[in-house]
Amino acid sequence: MSINDVARHAGVSTASVSRTINSPDIVRPELRTRVEAAIRDLGYIPSGAARALASSQTRAVGAIVPTLDNAIFASGISSLQRRLAQMGYTLLVAASEYDLDQEVREAHALLCHGVEGVMLVGEAHAPALYNLLERYQLPFVNCWTYRASSDHPCIGFDNEGAARRLTEYLIDLGHRDIAMIAGVSQSNDRAQARIHGVRAALAAIGSELAEQRFVEQPYGVADGRNGMSELLNRCAQPPTAVICGNDVLAIGAIFECQSRGLEVPAAISITGFDDLSISAHLQPGLTTVKVPSSEMGAKAADFLVKRINGETTLLHTEIETTLIVRGTTKSAVNRVVTT
Repeated sequence: MSINDVARHAGVSTASVSRTINSPDIVRPELRTRVEAAIRDLGYIPSGAARALASSQTRAVGAIVPTLDNAIFASGISSLQRRLAQMGYTLLVAASEYDLDQEVREAHALLCHGVEGVMLVGEAHAPALYNLLERYQLPFVNCWTYRASSDHPCIGFDNEGAARRLTEYLIDLGHRDIAMIAGVSQSNDRAQARIHGVRAALAAIGSELAEQRFVEQPYGVADGRNGMSELLNRCAQPPTAVICGNDVLAIGAIFECQSRGLEVPAAISITGFDDLSISAHLQPGLTTVKVPSSEMGAKAADFLVKRINGETTLLHTEIETTLIVRGTTKSAVNRVVTT
């Protein structure tokens, strides 16, 4: 594929394509948009970056995460970078903001910088992304997810299974009126899997996650407060327990309960997911699922470098999560509700 192909696809001259690539600021916005769309559609990589990619001389690896605001991703990226540095590689990082189309654009940009491999988060990616990686035979690995039958390499954990075990723990404490503040599930297979895990555990005892006991929120402390407020406003009687899609949502949910005079866990039990470092230092400490982000980052680095060097590697690696029980959960028997 050449610059001529891009020019034909966009209906412009090769000079216009060249200016868009090398000096985009001097190109009319309408023209630049057409050329950039053609580059994305064709998966075109400028010749210099393509030569570097083909010769594997950049010693650079890319990583695309959903967001840089979540400390759990920062931990994994930090571990990935440390391990890559030990092997003489540089890490380039991009964020997709949970937008699958943006993820494709970020992957294309990383390819243009000549990365030799890419770490991704989750398994649900746009077909265009997988096609792009396959076209350039770029080694990649999906992290924060594990499925033994996946068509793609993965290093991670069973999100659905972890959420199910967390729910079963609450059920064993006598909780039946369980609610959930989930992360936004659109374009997020990890959030979807955790929701399925909660529903599956409740279905196993003949119960369900009722519509009025379920909300989705973005991943932020304020969002956790909003989610808890919405749950509490829907019914006169609060749920006995609330499962949150991550620790940040759980922290917000705890703050909202405290502002309403609902003691955690005497009035309501709350759980998180991730085990951020702050979660052990809350009062009370947060019951949560420990996600092995650092281990995933290091293993992803080893996997990518081996694939770059043509070595054989396991395609699917499962890392176990751990239920961490702290002070935000207790038995549902004789709970005290104060307002």
